Amino acid sequence: MSTTMSCSSSLSLPGTRIVSPPRRPAAPLVPQQSIIIRRRRSAVITSAVSTDEKPAPAKEKPASVVGDMERGTLAEDSGRSDGQLTSRWREIHGSNNWEGLLDPIDTVLRGELIRYGEFAQACYDSFDYDRFSRYCGTCRYPPKTFFADVGLAGVGYEVTRYLYATSHVHLPNFSIAKHNPLDDRMWSETATFIGFVAVSSDAETARIGRRDIAVAWRGTVTKLEWVEDVSAFLEPIGQYGIPCEDPRVKVEAGFADLYTGKDPSCKYCKYSAREQVLAEVRKLVELYAGKGEEVSVTVTGHSLGSALAMLSAFDIAETGANVSPSADVKAPVCVYSFSGPRVGNTWFGERFEKELGVKALRILNVHDMVPKVPGIFTEAIYPMWLLRLADMLGLPSVYSHIGVLLALDHEVSPFLKKSFDLASYHNLEAHLHLLDGYNGRGREFKLGGRDPALVNKAADFLKDDHMVPPGWRQDLNKGMVRTEDGKWTLPHRPRDVEEHPDDTDLHLAQLGLLTTEVANAAT
Repeated sequence: MSTTMSCSSSLSLPGTRIVSPPRRPAAPLVPQQSIIIRRRRSAVITSAVSTDEKPAPAKEKPASVVGDMERGTLAEDSGRSDGQLTSRWREIHGSNNWEGLLDPIDTVLRGELIRYGEFAQACYDSFDYDRFSRYCGTCRYPPKTFFADVGLAGVGYEVTRYLYATSHVHLPNFSIAKHNPLDDRMWSETATFIGFVAVSSDAETARIGRRDIAVAWRGTVTKLEWVEDVSAFLEPIGQYGIPCEDPRVKVEAGFADLYTGKDPSCKYCKYSAREQVLAEVRKLVELYAGKGEEVSVTVTGHSLGSALAMLSAFDIAETGANVSPSADVKAPVCVYSFSGPRVGNTWFGERFEKELGVKALRILNVHDMVPKVPGIFTEAIYPMWLLRLADMLGLPSVYSHIGVLLALDHEVSPFLKKSFDLASYHNLEAHLHLLDGYNGRGREFKLGGRDPALVNKAADFLKDDHMVPPGWRQDLNKGMVRTEDGKWTLPHRPRDVEEHPDDTDLHLAQLGLLTTEVANAAT
C-alpha cells in the first residue's frame, strides 16, 4: 500500500482515494553510479534546521549506531536503556498486553517499536521499482550487507532470507517488459521482493535477552498488490491451506491471495510467501531453541505489510512453525503493526488472540484513513456482541480490528505542517517521528533523538522553515552511469537475485505442508 513506490505506502480500498506518487526532482549529471543519503545522527533534536552554534560536548561514553538511535548517551538520556530489555523482553513483547506501558509510554517499548518500524521501512527503501531495470521488483541489496546498505548498520540482526510474493500470475506486474529481450531472463514478470526474515546476532541476543526472529513486510508497491488491496471480501481462512478447521474464521481475500499465491514456473515464486516464511521461521526456531536458547518471533509491517504481518503471525502459530519438536518449546509470537487495515472477522480475532495467544500492538495516526477500512459492520460503529451476531447471520463485510491500540496524532507534532495530503498521514516515517516524540496523551511532544528530516524522505510533511526538501531520498541520476565512451547506461548489478534456500522442502515437510512424495524426497 504505497504512495511513494519505495518508501511509504497508502492502501486503496472502497472509500479511500489513491494518491499518485510525487515526481522525483531531477538530479545533476555527474559520473557516479548512485548515492543514498545516509541518515543523520544527533543527540536530542529540537529542530531540523542546522545552526552555526557549536553543540555542547557529549559525555564520554561508548555508543553504537542503530539506524537513527544511538546507544550509550542517547539511550540513557531518552530512557532506552540497553540493560532493561534482558529482563523485561517478555513484557515488551506483550505478555501482559502492554498494560501500563502505553500512557505514559514506556521508553524501552518506544525504542523497540521504532526499531521494528525501521525494519518495515527498510523493505521500502531497498525495493527496486525502476521499471527500466532488469532487476525491477527485487531487493536492491544483498542479504549480507542489507542493514548497512539501508542505513541500519549495527542494528544487531542478520537477514537470513528474502521473501517474494505473487498473485494473478496471468497479469503483468509492470507496464513494460522489464528486460532487454536480447538479454537472458534474470528475473520474473510477476514475482516481487516483499520482505525478509532476520535473526538477532549473538551480541544482540545477549542485549535483548533472547534470540529474536524478526519478520518484516512492506506495503503496496506493484500493480498486482493494488488489485489485492481492493479485493475486500471475506473468505474462510482454511481454504487457503492454513490449518484452521473453524469455517467461521474468515479473512480478506485479497490479502490471503497475495500471502498464499505462487507461480510454479517462476523459480522465485515456486514457493508462496506463506511457505517461505513458515519454512524459515521453523528452521530458525529449531536451530536456536534446540541449543537451549530462549526464542521469540516478532512480526512487523506497514499498511498492506501490516495485514501480511497479522496473517503470517496467525499462520506461524496455527501451523506450529514457532514450535521446536526437539526442545519441546513454543516461541511467543508478537506483531507490531503500523497503520494496518482490518484483516478478518470477529472469529479471526477470537482465534488469533484467545486460542493461539498471539499478541498484537497496532500503531496508527488517528487521521489516517487506511486503518478505518475495510468493512461495513465494524468495531468502530457497533459493539462486539452485535458484530458477532452479524457474523453468525452471515452478513457481508463484517470486520474487526484485533490487538491493543496505540493511537498517535500528527497534529501534536510542532514539526509537521497542516496538510490535506492523505498519503502524508499514512507515511511510515511520519509514524516513527510521532512515536519518537510521543510521551502520553496530553503530555509534551518531545523528540527522543530521531532526526525529523526523515519524515520528508519520501513526503512533503515537515514545516518549510526546517529547510528540508520533500522527497529527498533518491538515486543519483536514477542509477545511470557514464561509460568510458561518454554514453549513459544502467549498469548490471554485480550479483544474482537471491534464490530460495535448498532446505525449504525439508522444513515444509516437517510442518506437514508437502505431499507424501515430495516430503519423502525432501527428507
